[in-house]
Amino acid sequence: MRASPAAWAHGVGGLFGYHALYFAALAWAPAVEANLVNYLWPLLIVLLSAPLLGLRLGARHVLGSALGFAGCALLVGGGARFAPEAAGGLLCALAGALVWALYSVTARRLAAVPTEAVAGFCLASAALALLLHLVFEQTVWPDARQALALLLLGLGPVGAAFYLWDIGMKRGDPRLLGTLAYGIPVASTLLLVAAGHGQADLRVALAALLVAAGGALAARPAR
Repeated sequence: MRASPAAWAHGVGGLFGYHALYFAALAWAPAVEANLVNYLWPLLIVLLSAPLLGLRLGARHVLGSALGFAGCALLVGGGARFAPEAAGGLLCALAGALVWALYSVTARRLAAVPTEAVAGFCLASAALALLLHLVFEQTVWPDARQALALLLLGLGPVGAAFYLWDIGMKRGDPRLLGTLAYGIPVASTLLLVAAGHGQADLRVALAALLVAAGGALAARPAR
């Protein structure tokens, strides 16, 4: 809680700003198109690493990230049609991708801020989200099973992800992490298949191959 005002602006602005824009995108545009545009954030992380952090951006980083996006588009973007009436939602999706990329890349400049501060940023973001919910949304109370699922989701995949992402961006290579992030839709699809809610077909295999090839290319050391 003793983080600097700059750290609070960065943490809350990134976490709350991204999710507010993402949910607005899902409300104002079809989910397929909104998700596809939103998944530009890993590519933006790679591209912003050079001007914001002074890291060398090689052709292998750009090409690797492009391959990852191609694999993501194959999975996420099936049947996408960008209708003019969804322009507002798609702009929110693009803005959300930019906000998350900026939050991620600039985290390295705040490396002195301990990762534990993410808990405070999440708490402030939740308070702001509650305020927007009360203003714009209708309250629907979850039942006991749904409440347990939400609690486990917050403690596990979502909560742990924010901590691990902060560590990765402050100590790792954002160019490589941005490329590897395209493995997220592949992993989620494979989990759906394993749970019996999806089908492993040629499209999934090709998407996994593209993402893996992109990651391998981005991780390849320079000469």
